[in-house]
Amino acid sequence: MKKVLVVCGNGLGSSMIVEMNVKAALNEMGKEAEVSHTDLATAKTEQADIFLGSEDIVDSLEDGNKNVVKLKNLMDKNELREALEKHM
Repeated sequence: MKKVLVVCGNGLGSSMIVEMNVKAALNEMGKEAEVSHTDLATAKTEQADIFLGSEDIVDSLEDGNKNVVKLKNLMDKNELREALEKHM
């Protein structure tokens, strides 16, 4: 099963909301994944198939090995769903 890690600066509010939106979108798409959220510092040491977050935050996760998905607007459910369809 794929693992999706939602990343935000502090790993609190916005990433928890986006985690719930990711789960809802995957459910609508008929896909399953392990979805969790964390802060940026922890994300750098985590393993996941997809690292998802706002452009300004997840840029620093790029290391050539991670599948980093950058969103312009974390709360835009359509953008989120399109990103998931592309990367799942």
